[in-house]
Amino acid sequence: MNEIRKERGKQIAETSRIMKRERGGYVVPSQSGNLAYIVRYEQFKPKCECPDFEQRGLLGIKCKHIWAVEITLNKKVYPDGTIELTKTIKKTYSQDWSAYNKAQTNEKQMFLELLSELCNDISNKPYEFGRPKLSMADMVFASALKVYTTFSLRRFVSDMRFAKEKGFTDTICSYSSISNYMRNPKMTLILMNLILKSAIPLKAIESKFAVDSSGFSTCRFDRWFSFKYGKEINSRIWIKAHIMNGVKTNVITSVKITEAYDSDNPQFSGLVKETAKTFEIKEVSADKGYLGYENMKLVEELGGTAYIPFKSSSTSRARHPKLWKKMFHYFMFNREEFLEHYHQRSNVETTFHMIKSKFGSSLRSKNNIAQVNEILLKVLCHNICVIIQEMHELGIKPDFENLNRGNSNG
Repeated sequence: MNEIRKERGKQIAETSRIMKRERGGYVVPSQSGNLAYIVRYEQFKPKCECPDFEQRGLLGIKCKHIWAVEITLNKKVYPDGTIELTKTIKKTYSQDWSAYNKAQTNEKQMFLELLSELCNDISNKPYEFGRPKLSMADMVFASALKVYTTFSLRRFVSDMRFAKEKGFTDTICSYSSISNYMRNPKMTLILMNLILKSAIPLKAIESKFAVDSSGFSTCRFDRWFSFKYGKEINSRIWIKAHIMNGVKTNVITSVKITEAYDSDNPQFSGLVKETAKTFEIKEVSADKGYLGYENMKLVEELGGTAYIPFKSSSTSRARHPKLWKKMFHYFMFNREEFLEHYHQRSNVETTFHMIKSKFGSSLRSKNNIAQVNEILLKVLCHNICVIIQEMHELGIKPDFENLNRGNSNG
């Protein structure tokens, strides 16, 4: 149990700011809410205000808040009993502000250019008879630009006029046409392919990946009677997006959309296999929900290592496969080294934050197919924005037109 407290203390030290008070002691934020506890050193012994320490402190058991302070501060105990605490300098990552500013100030123009190049490869059904249909390439371009601007369909029409003036699209369609095409199931497969293609320019950069899922709320509600609470409950319906992304650039390499309460674990293999078609996989990190021998084996067969923490009920017995026992012993006896790899999983949470903060966490579409396509469009827009950032930061030069020609020739 003490190891668990130490691990939780390490999580607090890594994710929270621990401040020293003028009157002595350290302010440590709580993991479970907006509270904070004071850790003091009295007669060279730590004391905390939290309930856990009040119950077990007399037994010599340190709470997670004390561990957080001692991990943040290097502790040195001298023979006379005095304690010297020296503040640890945390590792930080500098931002290339010059590249960031250039990417942000030129993003919309570059977004239109890259989106247009990506859509050029979309084939259209040859005209036979009847009223001519709108180009699928133009409709995908319009739908993606609509999601990028975050405007309503009617307010978005002026952006389409600008795109046509610049030569990025051939038609200015009505707002109702975009809504109709977003309900087209054929667009789903097209968007999946565009997402995979948009990640290809970062093939040489990404080799370590993370997997997780997150929900997007819809405009529809569900109602049911709860026997537990004895009343009707209204809840907003939401859809779950499962993604795999590179931990360096946050580019999404594969995506799967499911119902809200579908399990995460079965989606792991599909995401990994789709990513492996383009990228070399050295590491995959995921939370305990993805723990399973088949997932570990799949990543190993692809030449990588899966860093998935074991549950408290997990064991290593003779009947377990060799790979399971190997990773279990690594997790148990080299916990700190294992967690250094595993904590890269937090990048997938950053990726979801990037998407939701920029393009919204809710869906405007009412139709089920349109909702799936709207999430895929958010992912596609995110990938294009990531490419623009890396063009300025790493100097990459994506060439989707040649990539399109290569696909058509193949």
